Amino acid sequence: MKFSAVAASFDRIENVSGRVEITKLLADLFKLATPEEVEILCNLSLGQLHPPFEGTTFSMAEKSLVSVVAQLTGQSPEAVKKQMKALGDIGNVLTHYEWPIKKELSVEQVYNELCALEKESGAGSQERKTDMLEHLLSSLDPVSAKYVARMVVGKLRLGFSDMTIIDALSWMEEGDKKAHKVIEEAYNVCADLGLIGKKIREGGIGALKKVTITLGIPVRPAAAERAPNAEKVIEKIGSSVAQPKLDGFRLQIHVDRTKAAAQVHFFSRHLQDMSAMFPDLLKPFKELPVKTLICEGEAIGYNTETQDFLPFQETAKRRRKHDIEQTASAFPLRVFLFDILYLDGQDLMSMAHEQRREKLIAMMKGVSPDKIAVIAEKPVSSAQDLEDYFEQELAAGLEGLVVKKTDAPYQPGKRNFNWIKLKRVSQGHLEDTIDCVILGYYQGAGKRVHFGIGAFLVGVYNKRKDCFQTIAKVGTGLKDDEWRALKKRCDALAIDDKPRNVECAKELTPDVWVIPELVCAIFADEITLSPLHTANKTDTHSGFALRFPRILGYRDDKQAPEATEVNEIQRLYDDQY
Repeated sequence: MKFSAVAASFDRIENVSGRVEITKLLADLFKLATPEEVEILCNLSLGQLHPPFEGTTFSMAEKSLVSVVAQLTGQSPEAVKKQMKALGDIGNVLTHYEWPIKKELSVEQVYNELCALEKESGAGSQERKTDMLEHLLSSLDPVSAKYVARMVVGKLRLGFSDMTIIDALSWMEEGDKKAHKVIEEAYNVCADLGLIGKKIREGGIGALKKVTITLGIPVRPAAAERAPNAEKVIEKIGSSVAQPKLDGFRLQIHVDRTKAAAQVHFFSRHLQDMSAMFPDLLKPFKELPVKTLICEGEAIGYNTETQDFLPFQETAKRRRKHDIEQTASAFPLRVFLFDILYLDGQDLMSMAHEQRREKLIAMMKGVSPDKIAVIAEKPVSSAQDLEDYFEQELAAGLEGLVVKKTDAPYQPGKRNFNWIKLKRVSQGHLEDTIDCVILGYYQGAGKRVHFGIGAFLVGVYNKRKDCFQTIAKVGTGLKDDEWRALKKRCDALAIDDKPRNVECAKELTPDVWVIPELVCAIFADEITLSPLHTANKTDTHSGFALRFPRILGYRDDKQAPEATEVNEIQRLYDDQY
């Protein structure tokens, strides 16, 4: 397949708004591709070369790309910058020029060129990257160059997520989205959507029966539902077990000791490989008495003298690319394991929680708890039992509990009442924070006119529609320097028009639209009905809004589709009353 066909398809997608139309256009593109090309296209259409656990980093600033485009088009860098401002982005600038093309490149050729560009490093690498990119763009037609340029600066953003890709794979194979559930279940176990697409293209939906848990490819993590109080938890699941809710890094740990050199990977909750950040944890996991292992735990900083846990702000200092060894010494971590998914070649996910915990405890027998320990667990059979334990953990400085059904299997990628989180309640009716995505901001007035920002618009995720719907306009919770910092973060994602995957009433249109990527924690007094906000709004149902919302901080550990979903908002609204 020629890459120009892919670019033409992306161009059509960019100019339609309906999700079904986008899905069908993607499906049509996949039908024309080989299995290997489908694998590449599943990633390229999400603006990445590889699945998230491998990561994609070109390390090229927009300034470098401006120089490339200036050289390619015969313009000055200043002229290119003016055109960018007028046309919206660097990709649109390229479509206003033409240049001679010797030979059309295939999808695989463009992909390989981009991979080579990404891998280029060392002294003089920026100059070499600039030359490589100019050569690649000059070998493409203007529309193809537009999308390659956007991908390099991380701004492809066609307005859909992996859920739309799953629908498109179903349409490709079945002619409708009836296979979505089967595909998503395979993706939950093996979080490499390109590989899933390749298997479907090779052997149909039936090929997914062979998809199994695989060392080195993360499983999409299970998630907990919420409940407002202990009574509601027991009412929902009855006798159960409760574990302390630690405020650290949730990690999925893969250990393979079958190779000459033992391998350990630490994956974050949104499936990024964070192994390089935790050199002090590698040795303890390599020494575990296992051949192969996939388990989950919470890594949390602690004071080596008092053994007290550190606040998340201190633990978060371990998330860095430089001075890793020094930071590891200053902020040591301990991992508390709370689940086990795979052990010595056996998939344990279908086992009940209590059976998995037995396996976990047996595995850790005789292992020093200095760096790795099994999290505490307490049986609870009544609301009073749970409330007492909850108060005990709060008094110890923790943020709450996770209550679990003892007979429940591990369900990857699912949020359900097998696990329920019970957190500290602040004043007001809403029992927990809402993870929202920033959609745009409003220019300041009064004192904030000097900041250029006075409030911002946030939304929640609608998985069914694969879009973000507004829920609040936030104007409190930040200090002066924090407003300036927020504007800077937003401006890095600013675009001229409303993102295609955002639903917003015209009355709430912000002064500056932002690509929906920045997740923040919002607290509010309660959830109310709104005639304007689009969260869960239908022709017969008002939308939801947050009353007295204020920002508590950012959730840089989450990607936008991991924000709170509208069905969670509905449940939280019901819980209030």
